[in-house]
Amino acid sequence: MAIIINVDVMLAKRKMSVTELSERVGITMANLSILKNGKAKAIRLSTLDAICKALECQPGDILEYKNEEDV
Repeated sequence: MAIIINVDVMLAKRKMSVTELSERVGITMANLSILKNGKAKAIRLSTLDAICKALECQPGDILEYKNEEDV
């Protein structure tokens, strides 16, 4: 997939655990894991908004596009 999800990078920068993010955002650990591991096929804008609020970041800090030829 050409879209890279950098939730783990932002968690490390903010020194926040996956559990804490899960509680703040209101999504299950399983769904957060799917998102972190790049297995998600979609993300709701409301979920992205909640993640950005919890991590105090911009959507571009979490989502990254890479040309599939470069991956």
